[in-house]
Amino acid sequence: MSYELIALLMFSSMMLMLLTGQRVFAAIGSVAVIASLLLWGDGGSEIAFGAAMKLMKWYPLLTLPLFIYMGYMLSESGIAEDLYKMFHVWMGPIHGGLAIGTILLMVAVSAMNGLSVAGMAIGASIALPELLRRGYDKIMVTGVIQAGSSLGILVPPSVVLVLYGMIARQPVGQLWLAGVFPGLLMAFMFVMYIVIRCKLQPQLGPALSEEERNVPFSEKLKLLRAGVLPLGIFFSMTGLFLMGVTSLVESSAVGALAATVAAIIKRRMTKQVIENTLRKTLAISCMFMWIILAALCFGAVFDGLGAVKAIEALFVDRLGLTPWEVLILMQLSYLIMGTFLDDTAMLVIVAPLYVPLVKLLGFDLIWYGVLYTITCQIAYMTPPFGYNLFLMRAMAPPEVSLTDIYRSIIPFVLIMMGALVIVMVFPQVALWLPEWHYSR
Repeated sequence: MSYELIALLMFSSMMLMLLTGQRVFAAIGSVAVIASLLLWGDGGSEIAFGAAMKLMKWYPLLTLPLFIYMGYMLSESGIAEDLYKMFHVWMGPIHGGLAIGTILLMVAVSAMNGLSVAGMAIGASIALPELLRRGYDKIMVTGVIQAGSSLGILVPPSVVLVLYGMIARQPVGQLWLAGVFPGLLMAFMFVMYIVIRCKLQPQLGPALSEEERNVPFSEKLKLLRAGVLPLGIFFSMTGLFLMGVTSLVESSAVGALAATVAAIIKRRMTKQVIENTLRKTLAISCMFMWIILAALCFGAVFDGLGAVKAIEALFVDRLGLTPWEVLILMQLSYLIMGTFLDDTAMLVIVAPLYVPLVKLLGFDLIWYGVLYTITCQIAYMTPPFGYNLFLMRAMAPPEVSLTDIYRSIIPFVLIMMGALVIVMVFPQVALWLPEWHYSR
């Protein structure tokens, strides 16, 4: 049997396992281990063992549980809710102001947590009922929350970029810095869309009434101080890292400690808060570690087969495609897979093929990590099985139908595609900040 046929058999077996409903790490890891034992006998067991040791020795992986803990602590203790109250009071007097404040809230939550699920939970439970109660168009605001929550996998500290960095063997610090400007660019494009849409159709995002605007200035300042606290935690943490005072792992520890101290100062550190935070942190961290381990094992078997060079020869030599055409085909395949898989599953399935191929084609792997993440954001919101669509359906009130949710994401998906094209055409949007920081 040829190596190409073996690689195809492994890939199809893994897809079949996933379609049967098996857990992602189990489907990928079992195919990798069985294939390694069949190909290399008893010595094949060293591949899985080597992947496990590589994972345990990867020092930046410590950032994963620490940043997840920080995000859940801020969320469970209600500190993130203070942030929305601040945006509500300060942005409410303008048309679409609460929707703009929701986008800003999502950016802040993303900068605290690194997971889209946390942003969606906060947006759907805190922002959505308030926006609907104040007469905002239900289709527009459900799109706002879904699009804003997707920023969690791009704006640092992105957990997805940690996973990509481990599989692609790229520095997580550079990946996080590369995601800053594309994430802010996308947030800016969302805000401009809301501003223009509400300017043309003011009834979609009515301003606060005159009575609600008359909030005492002292109350506004009080809310401003409460809302600035979580932002201060984030900027102090990243500021120490950018100034070179702390390493990446030390910055994550600073963030986790600061979130805990903030909850204690505000007298919100209850037994329930700490228990929920620790349980969710442990569950998410263990899930990602098992997935990374399975992906490393699968990738090692693929490297041993030489499947990547065979695929490069197929696309470039036999089909005559240019490197850019191959790259575009990769992005399209992510969009298709995103209709029935989540971001981590997509990455671990195709990373053994795509990441080495991207390197062979001469593209920057840091830049490609950002492209992959933006494409995941689009896939999150693509029917019929977009991840965010079903999260919103589960959390939205009864008056928001599934049809409304599908319609709501159309303009935001188009905006994301525009941002993806911008980053592809102008790589320095992603690469300038990490190059500037690490050249100092």
